[in-house]
Amino acid sequence: MDDDRERFTVLFERHYPDVLRYASRRIDPDQARDVAAETFLVAWRRFEEVPSEADEVLPWLYSVARNTLANQQRGDRRRTRLGARLKAAPQRMTGADHAGPVVESLWLREAMATLSAKDREALQLVGWEELDVTSAATVVGCSPSTFAVRLHRARRRLDRALAERGGQEAGAHRQPAMKEARS
Repeated sequence: MDDDRERFTVLFERHYPDVLRYASRRIDPDQARDVAAETFLVAWRRFEEVPSEADEVLPWLYSVARNTLANQQRGDRRRTRLGARLKAAPQRMTGADHAGPVVESLWLREAMATLSAKDREALQLVGWEELDVTSAATVVGCSPSTFAVRLHRARRRLDRALAERGGQEAGAHRQPAMKEARS
């Protein structure tokens, strides 16, 4: 373990400035520092995957930084879309009865809390993060078919949990209420 720490320290000291420059050329300096930090966090977590050849290390780190930038940009786009939806929401809700959606959202939150962490993650990746099955499978590290089965079972368990609470009919939660419960 100490040997890994020493090797990682050398890796960090040698390549952090390069990774920071790479990120700084693409985004503002504050975000670039975050991307560089995340890049080295990934490098630490996946240290056994860092190439052993010196000339292959920096390209590998750039690849991690590129993926981190892409993740950050996707998150920024999601936040922008959410902001637009929230900005438009008061106009749609003016004068409407809010009790029904609020109660459904509360039922959904309570039902989600009864599920296992794996079930919640599957439902959240698809319902909240709006990932397709293939992308969500990549996130959790399984095949798309395995994830599809996991998602199907999680939805069934959520349906049962909602029914026990006197909530929505089976499947009614799958899109609008799932998104509402995020906030």
